[in-house]
Amino acid sequence: MVLNIPILKLQDCLIVSIQSELDDPTAMQFQTDLLQKLSEVKVRGLVIDLSCIEFIDSFIARILGDIIRMTSLMGTKVTITGIQPSIAITLVELGIYLKDVITALDLEGGLTKLQKALGGRKI
Repeated sequence: MVLNIPILKLQDCLIVSIQSELDDPTAMQFQTDLLQKLSEVKVRGLVIDLSCIEFIDSFIARILGDIIRMTSLMGTKVTITGIQPSIAITLVELGIYLKDVITALDLEGGLTKLQKALGGRKI
C-alpha cells in the first residue's frame, strides 16, 4: 500500500514531515509527487523533516539523495531536519553526502536556518 506524504506550502517554501518508515513504493511516489509540486508552485525552499524516521535502507537512502539533488537542480534550497544517528551512519556508509544541504536538529531550527539562507525573509 502506497501512502501519500503531505507536502505543505508555507509562503515560498514547501514543508514535508515524514511520519512513518518508508517502503520502496511510497518513497518513489513521494519523489514523483514532490517534483510535480515543485513544478506547479513557485518556492525557493524545501524542508524535509525526518524526526520520526529511525531507520532507512540503502534504496530509501538513495532515493533521498536523488530527491535532494533533483530539487536543488530545480533551484530549491533544501533543508533536512531531524536526522537520527542511524540515518546519518547509513547515508555516510553509502556515500550519500548532503553537500550544500542545510541540516538542523528539528523543524523549527531548520526553518530558521532556511530563512537565513534565503536572505532573511520570514517563512
